[in-house]
Amino acid sequence: MEKKKAVVSLGHNALGYTTNEQKDAVAVTAKALADLVEAGFALTITHSNGPQVSMIHKAMTELRRVYIDYTPAPMCVCSAMSQGYVGYDIQNALRSELLSRGISRTVSTILTQVTVDPYDEAFYAPTKKIGRYMSKEDADTEVKKGNYVIEEPGKGFRRIVAAPKPIDIVEIDAIKALSDAGQIVIACGGGGIPVIEQNHILKGASAVIEKDAIAGKLAGDLNADIMLILTGVPQVYQSFGTPQQKPIERMNVAQAEEMIRQGEFEATTMLPKIEAAISYLKSNPSGSVIITSQEHATEAVKGKAGTLITA
Repeated sequence: MEKKKAVVSLGHNALGYTTNEQKDAVAVTAKALADLVEAGFALTITHSNGPQVSMIHKAMTELRRVYIDYTPAPMCVCSAMSQGYVGYDIQNALRSELLSRGISRTVSTILTQVTVDPYDEAFYAPTKKIGRYMSKEDADTEVKKGNYVIEEPGKGFRRIVAAPKPIDIVEIDAIKALSDAGQIVIACGGGGIPVIEQNHILKGASAVIEKDAIAGKLAGDLNADIMLILTGVPQVYQSFGTPQQKPIERMNVAQAEEMIRQGEFEATTMLPKIEAAISYLKSNPSGSVIITSQEHATEAVKGKAGTLITA
């Protein structure tokens, strides 16, 4: 029987926030992913990297402050480092978990670049906070370099970068080839490394890509049967966080779009996930999206948990 293709998007809860937390977290995450493999799904996995890329950016910046001969690492390089670091832990934990169940399956991490439009409006209004808190003097230095900073009262200043929309996944052919060969693939980590193409040369962009947006793009490009978004709640809720809160078991694209117009979803948490679901389903109407927590993933693909979104 042909396996169903599933793109699984892992949130912060699946990875933790520190090196030790991540190692412990991916061991638990690997069990949920292995359950999906046993259920007959061919997995392509993508993941968040917010805490990880911020940690790397802070470390590289501090290295430059202590040893002036070192060059500060640009955001694109920090993103590449985080992809390798997170992918390394996921692939080893998942491989080990599969072998413990008698399943021999190659798990591969692909360092993935994603093109963005240099004229994307996000570059003129950056919003994503990265790195350490800075003094006013350090913040002024960043501004002189052409970077954006924001002040958080009582804490200091932080650098902010753009979150442009993804255009193309550069390594998509490699991802497809490995997936078609029956391998489990980890790709587009942290939204992918944002790059701008200029005369066939890829140049890193000072930006981050929303990981939910790239999950939708990846699922569409792979013509996946299912996009599974694992987050911190067991399902999507209407009127979330209010006394009127109620779970949404299923909805279609038209209903999701109407709820967006009504301002139903929080901009920095659930909204990007719903938008990614809509994007994927418009490119692949025969597919389906499930939003749930890691703990409910196995039951969700059986239709017993989570929120199901269809075209």
